[in-house]
Amino acid sequence: MKRYALGVALGAFVFCTSAGAQKPFTLEQILSAPFPSDLTASKNSSRVGWVFDQQGKRNIWAAEAPAFAVRQLTEYSEDDGQELSELRFSSDANALVYVRGGGKNSAGQVPNPTSNPAGAEQAVWAIAWTGGEPKRIDAGHSPDISSRGTIAYVKDGQVWLAPLDGPEKPHQLVVRGQNFEPHWSPDGSNLAFVSARGDHSFIGIYDVAAKSISFISPTVDSDGSFVWSLDGKRIAFVRQPAEKRDAPQGYFIAPDKPHPWAIWVADATAGAAKEIWRSSATAQGSFPFMAEDTGGGVLNWAADNQIVMASEEDGWQHLYALSADGGAPKLLTPGNCEVEQWSFTADKKTVLFNSNCDDVERRHIWTVPVVGGRPAQLTFGKGVEWSPVALSDGRTLAYIGSEAASPAKPFATALASGHSSTALAPETWPKDFPSDRLVTPQQAIFKSTDGLEIHGQLFVPVGAKPGEKRPALIFLHGGPIRQMLLGWHYMYYYSNSYAMNQYLASRGYIVLALNYRSGIGYGRAFREAPGRAGRGATEYQDVVAAGKFLQSRPDVDPKRIGLWGGSYGGYLTALGLGRNSDLFAAGVDFHGVHDWPTDNWDGKNIPAELTKLAHDSSPVTAVDTWKSPVLFIHGDDDRNVYFTQTVDLTARLREKGVEIEQLIFPDEIHDFLLHRDWLAAYHAASDYFDRRLKSPAK
Repeated sequence: MKRYALGVALGAFVFCTSAGAQKPFTLEQILSAPFPSDLTASKNSSRVGWVFDQQGKRNIWAAEAPAFAVRQLTEYSEDDGQELSELRFSSDANALVYVRGGGKNSAGQVPNPTSNPAGAEQAVWAIAWTGGEPKRIDAGHSPDISSRGTIAYVKDGQVWLAPLDGPEKPHQLVVRGQNFEPHWSPDGSNLAFVSARGDHSFIGIYDVAAKSISFISPTVDSDGSFVWSLDGKRIAFVRQPAEKRDAPQGYFIAPDKPHPWAIWVADATAGAAKEIWRSSATAQGSFPFMAEDTGGGVLNWAADNQIVMASEEDGWQHLYALSADGGAPKLLTPGNCEVEQWSFTADKKTVLFNSNCDDVERRHIWTVPVVGGRPAQLTFGKGVEWSPVALSDGRTLAYIGSEAASPAKPFATALASGHSSTALAPETWPKDFPSDRLVTPQQAIFKSTDGLEIHGQLFVPVGAKPGEKRPALIFLHGGPIRQMLLGWHYMYYYSNSYAMNQYLASRGYIVLALNYRSGIGYGRAFREAPGRAGRGATEYQDVVAAGKFLQSRPDVDPKRIGLWGGSYGGYLTALGLGRNSDLFAAGVDFHGVHDWPTDNWDGKNIPAELTKLAHDSSPVTAVDTWKSPVLFIHGDDDRNVYFTQTVDLTARLREKGVEIEQLIFPDEIHDFLLHRDWLAAYHAASDYFDRRLKSPAK
């Protein structure tokens, strides 16, 4: 049995609200819908597959056009905390390869959130299209299947090969360095990978016939983010210039500086390479790391000798087409909006992408020809759509979508504007899901304390009595490169957060989900705001402005405003409670950052004055003014925000006599893997706010 170190009572704390005309729903109901992810399509058939997480039971599902009869392929039946990811079709579409289990921490341990004495592993598996018993290939991750049926994958920082079928045993490609991102050439004759050597990296190529490895145009620089040409004769890759050994590094603490990059194209056989494009040396010309974070990638090879690349040269993340022979890039996705996820149609002549163009707090799917032209919008309305995947028939699009009252579902539609969409696997939808009892969040726009325009979504309970003043909560997302939306989120963590905000609204709270500066969706200047994070915590002024915005509402009790958030949102929650206990009466801090310089986990070579600034930008420096009570929630195998961050702050607050409660999950990671841990955490948070904020302040 999983043990919880629990400092609060998780009882059945029941009460009535003025919204009682509606039948109340439970956390179990609002978190009961399956969450789809890893949507993928076969390159050579009309088959699609995806992962469904049904209350912690993760399985692979599949369907085939045009009928789209849906089948569950795997039969994992426990909330065991073992992720399914990296879904790939074999070239004949008769099998799907996937990874089960999470990645290792710094001690070489894979996640084991159930504390199973037998341990856990991360391994590559295969399942036949017809279903049956899955086949374990080997421990590892990052699988790529060749057209000849060989799986390349990564195990312990090395590339390994194994047959999809057949008796041959897996074997390692012995190469110095940490090697990753293996990708086969289209004909399966060569395998390219990145070989990281500390302060530099190469693109390696393994020749299957010759059983030899060569490196593409090796230099002192860092090469990566490569793609094969459609004929397999060339490779395009990103080159980032070498840095001095003592150069400050770190996203949250180090000084802002440009990170220039270039695109090179190489002959895959001869190894000769040439630069075809170089970014500007400005901040906006920096390597678009967000393109990799959000799932679209930095570059890919299209038809007609074109390379499609992501760039923020104009201040927004957009796509450009660039000739593989060089020249000026052509902007494909204009506008003050951002492209997030993107892919191609089967013929590689059209780009599919989702963005917030014309609808800043939603996502819709668009198409644009690689040769250029006006983008065409495919999905419309008040939904949120993502993961666009074109089927090989050239007529069908699969994607995932949600709405304000409807969590994510996989859909299929025609690859043309104006067609209706068909939900896949509607039979998986819980019969008691409370869609009819959810509120529609309202867009909120207000000015921060320095005049910057800030957005958020306001969840207002139904049934308020005239003149009634309610408690209010501000939700602070993590990242910080995230954006909360006017509907269910495309990320599992924030889908759960959206559900929690709906649940809190159903219990009488007015909830504001705040999109503070340093988040995405509003351009690079907003995301890379001066003085953010450990450089001065300038985004905290947006939290204060949000509190004052709520105080100005006639339906909010100005003395009953609380904060809750996770990760970076936990950081801002802690800052609010420490710096402004006069404004924020209580808070729930999920795995927050509390001292930027601790353990040097974010940066290195940071000058002393910046280390001090980072410390001064941290919640630990506000313990003397911290009066408001707090609930800490954290898993002690957190690989993103070290558990010691909560240990240290708790000890400091105890010395000051601050009221502290805690919910600790042994062996749980940052993004909780167990559905029951999400339920326990949210029950604890809801109960905590009920006890701290429900009664009017005296």
